Amino acid sequence: MTEGDQVRHERVPHVRVAVIGSGFGGLGAAVRLRREGVTDFVVLERADSVGGTWRDNSYPGCACDVPSHLYSFSFAPHPDWPRTFSGQEHIRAYLEHVTDTFRLRPHLRFNSEVKRMTWDADQLHWTVETATGTLTADLVVSATGPLSDPKVPDVPGIETFPGKVFHSARWDHDYDLRGKRVAMIGTGASAIQIVPEIQPRVAKLTLFQRTPPWVMPRVDRAIGRAERGLHRMLPFTTQVRRGLLWGIRELQVQAFTKHPDELGLVERLARRNIARAIKDPGLRARLTPDYRIGCKRILLSNTYYPALARPNVDVVASGLAKIDGSTLVAADGSSAEVDAIVFGTGFHVTDIPIAERVVGADGTSLAQSWSGGMTALRGASAPGFPNWMSIIGPNTGLGNSSMILMIESQLNYLADFVRQLDVLGGKVALDARPGAVNAWNRKVQERMRRTVWNTGGCTSWYLDANGVNTTVWPGTTTEFRNATRRVDLAEYEVVRAPKPAAAGVRAKAEADA
Repeated sequence: MTEGDQVRHERVPHVRVAVIGSGFGGLGAAVRLRREGVTDFVVLERADSVGGTWRDNSYPGCACDVPSHLYSFSFAPHPDWPRTFSGQEHIRAYLEHVTDTFRLRPHLRFNSEVKRMTWDADQLHWTVETATGTLTADLVVSATGPLSDPKVPDVPGIETFPGKVFHSARWDHDYDLRGKRVAMIGTGASAIQIVPEIQPRVAKLTLFQRTPPWVMPRVDRAIGRAERGLHRMLPFTTQVRRGLLWGIRELQVQAFTKHPDELGLVERLARRNIARAIKDPGLRARLTPDYRIGCKRILLSNTYYPALARPNVDVVASGLAKIDGSTLVAADGSSAEVDAIVFGTGFHVTDIPIAERVVGADGTSLAQSWSGGMTALRGASAPGFPNWMSIIGPNTGLGNSSMILMIESQLNYLADFVRQLDVLGGKVALDARPGAVNAWNRKVQERMRRTVWNTGGCTSWYLDANGVNTTVWPGTTTEFRNATRRVDLAEYEVVRAPKPAAAGVRAKAEADA
């Protein structure tokens, strides 16, 4: 290294921890780091504000399908939720509140999308290239989340469409749908919220449904002033409410993971829900799934089915096959003339784009390492990527409860990871052993075999291109919390920086080569 190179190297700012993303995972990591006494960290956010998926998804009707008091941090209870199921604007405001309460703003770096992260084996740190400059970090916490990068299908002929096209997670609020002929592509959690909101405004709504979802009633209500006041005056009542919500869902897990046949009663209730709202036998048949309830995420809505029964709505029981100008053609040959297309087609979950930007110890990207399927030790650490951790990593998703519970478990793991580095002392890194990762993944996949997500007879976004469920956790949140309570050093290789002489010999050999 020349003197000029040395000067340039020294000008690159260094932090102990770089957190990627400022949604629930990233902000939670920031709070936990501060609680562990770590203040030398930054939170790199590609947008200009915090919020993650609750900032990006602002479509009409956007709300959470997990009760408010469970979909919030245990260390930041919120007594003033206005509804039992909160809307996007309230959840985003909560995340802003958490940011201010825990004084995280000095650590935030907005408009700093990560372009590339490279492990430096000599310096034992990550070089992180962002849209606003480069920095180095001893530890990287990737909290980009699985619902951050929209997935838009490559539909033949889409370039010929003359109208408006956008994804539900990139809603164009400047485009007025009133009086328009609109196509909604997809029937996931976003679509069933969007359809009832836009149906009264549009001239014609055509829903392209590849697979119908199971939809249950949404028991939502406003939380009154007296009730909120009680939670403020007696904080333990909020904890009790949260505990009850958690306990009910914990008891439900066995039906999803071990005894899917027990979901038969729930399925009968869902069928009655369809029958109450849909009187047309033909439409009812098109809207009734042919797979076990729970195989795909059970959706909640009181307004979805009534909206589909309105005269200006047409349900096409087939996926979109091609586009010819303003004409959308389904796989069954039916067609519709539309002015606008809204894709509610989900996200890159099993092929997260950030993986292409993470380059490990041997020069291999995380995407290459995961080409056969995503795996990570306890949902956090991938072999060959020292001092790199994921929040909401492989097989940490839930089918019936709050992801905040899983995030907080991973924050426990992060905290102990930092403690272990401190105890080991000096310039040190922890790299997950391949054998430990494989053993963990074998246990997860063995448990997955009996779950409704694998046996329910559906194809869902939980499954990767190889048909393997790399998304969902096949157990209770309690089990996951116990599994991530401590870092077991036997599952990691302790990596220390090479001695200067050894590094010099290697550099000379590389130069000679």
